[in-house]
Amino acid sequence: MNILYDERVDGALPDVDKLALLHALQTRLPDLEILHQQEELRPYECDGLSAYRTTPMLVVLPRHVDEVQGVLRLCHELHVPVVARGAGTGLSGGALPLEKGVLLVMVRFNNILSIDPAARTARVQPGVRNLAISQAAAPFGLYYAPDPSSQIACSIGGNVAENAGGVHCLKYGLTVHNVLKVDILTVDGEHLSLGSNALDSPGFDLLALFTGSEGLLGVITEVTVKLLPKPQTAKVLLAAFDSVEKAGRAVGDIIAAGIIPGGLEMMDNLAIRAAEDFIHAGYPVDAQAILLCELDGVEADVVDDCNRVRQVLQQAGAIELRQAKDEAERVLFWAGRKNAFPAVGRLSPDYYCMDGTIPRRELPGVLHAIAELSNEYGLRVANVFHAGDGNMHPLILFDANQPGELDRAEALGGKILELCVKVGGSITGEHGVGREKINQMCAQFNSDELTLFHAIKAAFDPSGLLNPGKNIPTLHRCAEFGAMHIHGGQLPFPELERF
Repeated sequence: MNILYDERVDGALPDVDKLALLHALQTRLPDLEILHQQEELRPYECDGLSAYRTTPMLVVLPRHVDEVQGVLRLCHELHVPVVARGAGTGLSGGALPLEKGVLLVMVRFNNILSIDPAARTARVQPGVRNLAISQAAAPFGLYYAPDPSSQIACSIGGNVAENAGGVHCLKYGLTVHNVLKVDILTVDGEHLSLGSNALDSPGFDLLALFTGSEGLLGVITEVTVKLLPKPQTAKVLLAAFDSVEKAGRAVGDIIAAGIIPGGLEMMDNLAIRAAEDFIHAGYPVDAQAILLCELDGVEADVVDDCNRVRQVLQQAGAIELRQAKDEAERVLFWAGRKNAFPAVGRLSPDYYCMDGTIPRRELPGVLHAIAELSNEYGLRVANVFHAGDGNMHPLILFDANQPGELDRAEALGGKILELCVKVGGSITGEHGVGREKINQMCAQFNSDELTLFHAIKAAFDPSGLLNPGKNIPTLHRCAEFGAMHIHGGQLPFPELERF
């Protein structure tokens, strides 16, 4: 099993007197809600990756920016680590709390501050749900494009922290492509605005640097997002294949034909059957794989693109082709895909959701390799893909009550991520690194690159108090993991090794 806390990180944290910290917070911030009883803390012991659990020392639930500032300033003064948390739907242990730290929960910052239809922007607090932005923008014919499958629950602050995507990110981009500005507080409570209300801002692109930084650089207090006009029409094609390799090749064929779908998703047979049993979306349960291809835009262009995609899919070997007959069926097709994760949860007591990205051309070979790894480790894998941009989510089924199965699931997951790196991809597409993939960071990046990451972290957070031990492994850890060699035994910037 992965080490949840790097001993150098955990050992560097001071022993904080819980009652003294509680008293200091209550004295300085008398209106701040603080949870400190064991039964109150337990609901916050994990995020969506429930295999890893740690009970926080204290949980604070601020309502106002000055309360967030007060918490950060006091924790900075007392050298107490802080982990920021949104809705807790993350899948990489990014919001896993610390036993010796404060969990800063931002869910009460849940107001949509303004919508500007003319500028096509919305100002929102970080606790606003992703889907709520589109619902508020709908009367103006606008919507917020990134749509992770958890959009009904996940918060926009967490989306920024993880650079979330969704089924339509192929055409409309990830969170980083749809955010104009974020307001943050640094570890010592200083306010910064990154980006601007314009499409570009002078200087270094700190907004892009911050997006996806997983709570290591600052705490988000406000986000300005782009809104897009709703497409005039959208149509979905469902293509069934008798092999996952053929479906994988069809993905590349569609893009090679010069067509950029609004969404292009893939599911294998195990995921198809689970989703169909749960949602009854009308999926062909005998297919080895299906593709969902959505074309959107003006009516004439969509009709033309649908005809072209049909030809590509037929030439790629599709054994069945269907087009959603109306909007209700289109929504149902997508409901099956968006509910694939909970649906697979009905097949097994537990599952481990991976998140890796590969070049599209490697899809057939990687799917074949995952099947071989599944047989080797004796665990079933259901494959669900944002196939258009190569972001795959293998779901490894296991039973944590059976000795050794969690360890095997983690080992299998690690091999899949290392396979992604081997074929020219990445260990994460949208779920982040958190605690889950910290070892595989050693496989993706060399010592010079990791040293640079530590230097960036130190520039924003010199004391290393924001979400310590996540995302960036220590160089010694990588040496122990066996994925990196540190020449001569001397670390560059050895003072950074404490983070």
